[in-house]
Parts: sequence; structure tokens; C-alpha cells
Amino acid sequence: MVYFLLIGCGTINTVVRDDSVARHDLSRVKSPCGTIPRIYSGVAYNICTLRGKPSRTSLWVGAVPEFALADIVLSGVLDTVILPYTIYEQAYKGNLDLE
Repeated sequence: MVYFLLIGCGTINTVVRDDSVARHDLSRVKSPCGTIPRIYSGVAYNICTLRGKPSRTSLWVGAVPEFALADIVLSGVLDTVILPYTIYEQAYKGNLDLE
């Protein structure tokens, strides 16, 4: 269970993995978000996932509301822990472009 939470974790998908992963995942659910700020990007990623249109191949987070809530909480904690790094990334790279 912890493995699946970490794989689907918004913070992991936006900070640790390449930007193209978040871009691809959010395009799969047809998210209306065009950019995500790098500061608290995990929480923003999860909100954008929930705002997308669910489909049979959508992300597991959007499929089960309980997982989405748990992921938002986990992402919020992780985003707070790595806040100094994401502030630096935001200053030098700007928002994460999803288009």
C-alpha cells in the first residue's frame, strides 16, 4: 500500500520525476490545468488530477476518493518538508508547464 501511495504521490511525480511525467499523467485525465507552481506542486498536481475527467485509464488517485484524500495529505507533508528546495526551483525554473 505504501508503495502505491509513493508511486502515485503528487510530490514524487512533480519534484523527483521528470516534468514530462506530470505533463503526461495530467493529459491522460484531461486536466484543465495549464501550469503548476513548483511550491506545493504535489498538492496542486492532486487537485489538477481531481479536476480532470475520469476515464478507464485514468490515474489511480482520481479513481478512488479515499486515495485522493490520503495522497493530498501525504503530498502536503512532503511538500512542506522540501519547501526550501521547491522555492529554489520556482525561482530558477518557474512554474511546471503542462502544455
